[in-house]
This record gives sequence, structure tokens and C-alpha cells, in this order.
Amino acid sequence: MNEKILIIDDEENIAELIKFNLELNGYQTDCAHDGKTGISRIKTWKPDLVLLDIMLPEVDGITILQILRSEDEFKETPVIMMTAKSQDSDKFIGFESGADDYVTKPFIVKELVYRVKAVLKRSASRASSQQTEDEVIAINDLILDFHNYQILKNQKKLELTLKEYELIKYLAENANRVLTRDDILDKVWGYDFFGESRTLDVHIRNLRKKIGDDNQGIIETVRGMGYKFNLN
Repeated sequence: MNEKILIIDDEENIAELIKFNLELNGYQTDCAHDGKTGISRIKTWKPDLVLLDIMLPEVDGITILQILRSEDEFKETPVIMMTAKSQDSDKFIGFESGADDYVTKPFIVKELVYRVKAVLKRSASRASSQQTEDEVIAINDLILDFHNYQILKNQKKLELTLKEYELIKYLAENANRVLTRDDILDKVWGYDFFGESRTLDVHIRNLRKKIGDDNQGIIETVRGMGYKFNLN
């Protein structure tokens, strides 16, 4: 194992609790207690995953996440957001900025460790996967070019988060099939979201907006079941 995990949280007792439990599970850990120090530590230590609190002194967590996603070296670094806030708007902002997962304080440490394992597993699988040359799908003015890891609309590359890209890829690979919510969560996120399945709805909504699917002609909601990606 020995993956490196950086914990950025201004509540030192919580950070130390997380650090202790992650190290029991074989991970290397380090802590930062303000946003400015967190950014510096990310760039020097280059962690395999960041546990990032939203409410931080100096620089807030959302800003840190946006900085990471704007830099090539760190745009694929997995990030799990942590916050005491429970409003859906906070979660939406985190996911729209490129977070891989989200936990609300207070949380069960065992659950957090499980999420860390799942996100790292997904990251490793993504890094090792090989794209094939025939993974190009055209739907009107939309081009899904999985070989070159890009989605184009009207010949312009869309800026998708990692999870949005993985989601549309999984939907497209199973085109014209109804996929249940649980199946999508399991295959794209790697585990059940512990009751926070609205995560999927947020990502579907963002994808529809970015690909111009306002009428749900491409990503169809199948009421009571899940979603279907239409190629016909």
C-alpha cells in the first residue's frame, strides 16, 4: 500500500485522529492546518490523495481544489472534501470543482477509511486502463473521443471533471441499456455512497448542462430505475 495521504484540516485533533487511523491501515500521512501550508505541501510532497476541509484559514478548500484542477501535475490527484456543513449547495460546489468524494462531519472514521480505499482504487484503475483506438462516438455535434481522453461539442473541448468524464464514458459504453443508480455508483465511484446517492444526480445534471442535453435526449432518466445513454 504505502500511498501518501495529505490531511488539510484546521482542527488539529480531527486531523490527528484521521492520521492515526490511516497509518493503522498502512498509509503514509502528513497534515497541514491552513490552506496556504496545504497548497505548499501538496506541491512538495505530491500526495496520492488529499483529504481537504472546506473551511480553512488563509485559503479555503474550494479554492485549493480549483487550483489543483487547473494544474496539469495535480488535476488527477484524488480529493475527498471534508466539512461540517451539510447543505447540498456545499456538496454541489465541491463536486462541480472536481472533488472525487465528500464526507460531512461528524463522520465515522471507518467509513472515511473505506472511502479513501475506494477512491484510491478507482484512481489506480484509471491510471492503468488502456484506451482503444475505436473508442470514438459521434452524436450530432457531440464527439466522445475516449482514445484521446476528451469530449468535444461543436469541435470545442469540454472541460469535464474526472468523475464527469468517467460517468459519461461508463454510460456510453453501455449505450441503450438502462443502468440502475446502484450499478452506476458501484462502477464509477467503486462503492455505495452511504445514502448520498444524490451525488449521481449532481453529476448527471452537470453533464447534461455541459453537453447541451437540456431535453434529456442523450442521457435519459428512466423513472424508478436509473439512466440510459441513447445512441439511437
